[in-house]
Amino acid sequence: MAFVENVKESYNELVHKTSWPTRKELAQSAVIVLIASIILSLIVWLMDWCFESIMTFVYGLF
Repeated sequence: MAFVENVKESYNELVHKTSWPTRKELAQSAVIVLIASIILSLIVWLMDWCFESIMTFVYGLF
């Protein structure tokens, strides 16, 4: 019976104790995540480009 009790408690917590975001809050969070992802991808791209340029220069010396 422990399994059934666990499922009932989980359901009760999801329905009565969890606070769900509104549609507006969810949209704002999605925009923030999108902007952060774009910024991080640009940083990684810049680091990759710099490393490639440095390695091309180093390999060109030999």
